[in-house]
Amino acid sequence: MLQINRKVAMKIACVVGARPNFMKAAPILRSLEKNPTTEIVLIHTGQHYDEKLSGVFFEELGIRAPDISLEVGSGSHAVQTAAVMTGVEEILTQAADRNVPFDCLIVVGDVNSTMAATVAATKVGVKVAHVEAGLRSGDRSMPEEINRLITDSVADLLLCSEPSGVENLLKEGHSKESVHLVGNVMIDTLFHQLSAAREKDTLQRLGIGGGEYGVVTLHRPSNVDRPETLGALVEVLTRVAQRLTLVFPVHPRTKAKLTEFGLMAALNNCDGIRISEPLGYLDFLCLTSQAKVIVTDSGGLQEESTALGVPCLTMRSNTERPVTVETGTSTLIGSSAELLKSKLNEVLDGTYKQGVCPELWDGRASERIAEILISC
Repeated sequence: MLQINRKVAMKIACVVGARPNFMKAAPILRSLEKNPTTEIVLIHTGQHYDEKLSGVFFEELGIRAPDISLEVGSGSHAVQTAAVMTGVEEILTQAADRNVPFDCLIVVGDVNSTMAATVAATKVGVKVAHVEAGLRSGDRSMPEEINRLITDSVADLLLCSEPSGVENLLKEGHSKESVHLVGNVMIDTLFHQLSAAREKDTLQRLGIGGGEYGVVTLHRPSNVDRPETLGALVEVLTRVAQRLTLVFPVHPRTKAKLTEFGLMAALNNCDGIRISEPLGYLDFLCLTSQAKVIVTDSGGLQEESTALGVPCLTMRSNTERPVTVETGTSTLIGSSAELLKSKLNEVLDGTYKQGVCPELWDGRASERIAEILISC
């Protein structure tokens, strides 16, 4: 049974469920744990259970073992949401019944666990702080967008990573007192881990040198679920690989589609493409931080590439992180193979327009978050 320190002034639960959550939660936990009067209970929902996508991240990011693991596993959005809501509700109500209630629950990002934990906590009267609040893509076909909207609609404290988040929340009717611009906790983790990442032998194992390669990650349905779309992207990648080595850690979903559509052979037979399994955080940061260009449909990589100063060709038609396009290094490509080819050529020719790192992406966002939480 979890031991409760009854001398603490504030008791906080932090919920994580999937790979991006761990990177966002790690610096927040470090900052909060510096305060001896604050007790932090880490709840891992187990939304991601693959060791390469989940467990190894706790070790690499220096996160202590979860105090509570719900082990909800995979399933449909409804199944995952229901399991997380049931589990979180039980944890919170049992604590209240023992007269050691939680003062606040922290959720990060926009996965199913984020939304489900928020709803469960709100219904039993526990205040919720949402880190990375206010981000909007405007695309309700994305499950993450629905999660963002629901989470922010009932959360009590809205902690924003960029100015667009503040603007969106105020337009939606939230009070100025509940909205805070704190910066980007993903960048806290990046800066904290960058030296350790660059000490890894990742590049040597792949047989590449710094600045001499590109990194590719694709997994969204808009890019990988249709053979004509994925086939056109593969053709561009194999052509570009004649000029620049490309490292492609293949997501399990993407690997299945490449195999189904008969496209895997084209990648395997291309000398300039290095196919790998999904990498741990430090290996991947070692890779991305020294890349010449990143091609991705990941939200987090838009942010990390901006902090690293690496051109990022984002294979999406919209983004909930507009600052990475407005001032950062990211360019929206959609699923257009022609635009991808054009922008890759700009990078290789040295004509790609480079951006700058946004305000408050300084590695201290988690400190600002901790100050706000403890003072509330």
